[in-house]
Amino acid sequence: MTRDSSDSGSLSRSPSDFDGDDEALLAPAPAPGGGRQLPPPVPPAERKRPWVQLKYFTFQPAIFPRLLGEASPDARPGDLVNVYDKGGQPLGIGLYNPRAKMVLRVVAHGADAQLGEAYFETAIRRAVALRRELFRLDETTDAYRLINSDGDGLSGLIVDRYADTLLCEVTSFGMARRLPEWLPLIHELAGTKFARVHVDHDLGSLEGIKPSWFNETNAAAPDKVKIREHGVRYEVDFAEGHKTGFFCDQRDNRRAIAKFAKGARMLDLCCYSAGFSLNAKINGGAEDVTAVDLDEAAVAMAKRNANLNQARIKFVHTDAFAYARQMATNGEKWDVVVLDPPKLIFTREAAGNAEGRRKYEDLNQLALQLVKPGGIFVTCSCSGLLNWEDFEEHVIKAAHRLNRRLQFLDRSGAGADHPIYSNCLESRYLKLLWARVW
Repeated sequence: MTRDSSDSGSLSRSPSDFDGDDEALLAPAPAPGGGRQLPPPVPPAERKRPWVQLKYFTFQPAIFPRLLGEASPDARPGDLVNVYDKGGQPLGIGLYNPRAKMVLRVVAHGADAQLGEAYFETAIRRAVALRRELFRLDETTDAYRLINSDGDGLSGLIVDRYADTLLCEVTSFGMARRLPEWLPLIHELAGTKFARVHVDHDLGSLEGIKPSWFNETNAAAPDKVKIREHGVRYEVDFAEGHKTGFFCDQRDNRRAIAKFAKGARMLDLCCYSAGFSLNAKINGGAEDVTAVDLDEAAVAMAKRNANLNQARIKFVHTDAFAYARQMATNGEKWDVVVLDPPKLIFTREAAGNAEGRRKYEDLNQLALQLVKPGGIFVTCSCSGLLNWEDFEEHVIKAAHRLNRRLQFLDRSGAGADHPIYSNCLESRYLKLLWARVW
């Protein structure tokens, strides 16, 4: 399976999440102050340079071309600029790139936000401390997200830690230009030694990022590492795996499946690295586990992970749709079914996402046929452009078409190492529904 990286995501948002209608997310809001008289605007000649001014009042971090007003003549691609709102008042600081689809990424809001590179060191230290000191993730795993783009005030930069190696995904020219200077600090804070930097070809071209900037860094890093998570070992293959080769966002959900698995017969559809399967078997004591994925490389990786843990799992290399149809025809049933498909929705436009929505309903309907009465069904969506309510509605429709009912037990999403800022809720891409099926 693949993940919005956002993972989204997922990056918090992947490049394909943005289309021509994204400005709708940033619709003009009422001027702040609740009707109080605003201070006079700061004249352009008195503004801190370089600067840009917005056309609308908004606290969103993502600013598209039609939302940007003026820019000072000295504002250059990759510059950290002072941001002024529609009324000419200081709003914050951001990374500017006039050639990009997202021309401004506001990294810090507030009239007192000071322009200066020191901001980034503070943000990096704060992000790492959140994971290592507050969440104390090192006690249970050596694989987690260190920096989550907008969720850590570092829009355009994702950093995942895998044992002694950092996997960095860069989608902003300003971030890419600065990353080589930051890597020694991140290594010091995280206790890592190596780094691999991934730049999406299409997005890199739009932003002006050259992957060759990181050739030396990437050449020194290993192609594979072994990690641990909740007592389970995995191999992360940076060359063959989707995105990072592993999805830290599902860590807590992988662990949670164990409580439903004791003595159970479990089916893991779109298993990827077999995280749910291995936790059900090793931590949950599942009697029988079948894991299915269409990606041949993913199945090979999952088998290696099973061997690492000396876990007996039945792997099936086939399409989840076809497998579920055949098993339903055969009358097969499982106590626990997990469905974690790849991203299926790529645009906000109704005409463009209708097929993806149909796929969610069809695949959930097929999977639900395989759950025993009273069995557990866990279904996932990593499509950031599908909201919670719509996802839930698609799953409910799938169940009701079968004349079955769902007893919802929980909703969950990405782990706490994937924080979301209140002004960027659309980056909350991962959604899981936990239900009993009757």
